Amino acid sequence: MSTDTPPDRLASDPRSPFHDAEIMERGVGIRFNGVERDNVEEYCVSEGWIRVPVGKSKDRRGNPMTLKVKGEVIAYFREQQ
Repeated sequence: MSTDTPPDRLASDPRSPFHDAEIMERGVGIRFNGVERDNVEEYCVSEGWIRVPVGKSKDRRGNPMTLKVKGEVIAYFREQQ
């Protein structure tokens, strides 16, 4: 099932219920408040937020520490070259 619209919510962490490997392979781009972002761990278009890593900090399980930032989120599929 292929569409031209990315999902409303997507996470890069495979343990998340919002992770979808097929869509991640296809390549999703995020524009946040008019700026192209390439370090987004998770996003939600309808709620208007993204999760980005905070420096090189890790939690006690070795996962990157993230910060939720609110604003205008636009998700799109990147062109395959």
